[in-house]
Amino acid sequence: MFPASVQIRDLSIAPATILAPMAGVTDTIFRRVIRSLGGCGLIMTEFTSSEGLTRNSARTLRYLYFDNDEHPIAAQIFGADPDVMASAAALTEDLGFDQIDINLGCPAKKVVKCGGSGLLRDLPLLEGIFRAVRAAVQIPLTVKFRSGWDDQSIVAVDVARLAEECGVEALAFHPRTRMQGYAGNADWKLIRAVKQAVRIPVIGNGDVRAPQDAVRMVEETGCDAVMIGRTAASNPWIFRQIADYISTGHYMEPADFDRYQLLSDYFGRLVEADIPDALGKMKQFASYFTHGIRNGGELRHQVHGSRSTSEVLDRVNVFFSAASRA
Repeated sequence: MFPASVQIRDLSIAPATILAPMAGVTDTIFRRVIRSLGGCGLIMTEFTSSEGLTRNSARTLRYLYFDNDEHPIAAQIFGADPDVMASAAALTEDLGFDQIDINLGCPAKKVVKCGGSGLLRDLPLLEGIFRAVRAAVQIPLTVKFRSGWDDQSIVAVDVARLAEECGVEALAFHPRTRMQGYAGNADWKLIRAVKQAVRIPVIGNGDVRAPQDAVRMVEETGCDAVMIGRTAASNPWIFRQIADYISTGHYMEPADFDRYQLLSDYFGRLVEADIPDALGKMKQFASYFTHGIRNGGELRHQVHGSRSTSEVLDRVNVFFSAASRA
């Protein structure tokens, strides 16, 4: 049975579904889109550099902007220096976040040099980071991690137990190695192994592409909640669909008009908020949101050929207006 909620110390997350942190995706506008569609219990920021935070970098601090209607919300940070990570965590607590998460999952080369999944090769350093951050904040502390660096160094259970010993209060686990990236299949058997190794909540992540997958993950692994990343970028309705599927056994696919409303609302918010590189964001999310739309390839082509945000908005309106008459 799918859990109605998950409790991370004094933070109740209901429904027990979580938006994964995604670089370049989970900014405040996208998170508020997810909130408006319903069904998501917790949203998370893009991963944020602890070094940038402690230098008070304006660009880095922008990643942590959020509105009051985004609660409950978690901030995710990355880094490899325990003292710097502790200072950055304390800053996020001061900003009003409900939870702090440590990134041990990012496979990008520039990140593994200074944190992310690169830390899975150095458990003593990892312990120092866990203990320093735990001592620096009062809000719930969680960790998102992968199964190891490669197939010859699967450390998922060791990391889970270490985190629990150091006071980490929940674990989000993506059962792929760093070397896998996002290739192949997530090994859900490892989620069950981690769940059986610790007493704190375990959040499963990886290869949830439809509501049925979320239910099956809970059934097969015993995890306490489900985290969704890439699927949410292309189908922001996934959380609402999961809630409907659990309660009724059925869920609706978004119609073209639903996608039009989402696109136009999201693009409008980008323009209104004066987001840096709003045009680039529009082109990025047109690729995500238009799959499933009739002749969506043509719309993507039109958006990618636009030279201004106003031109994008015009082309979206014209496209859907024509489609509604077809």
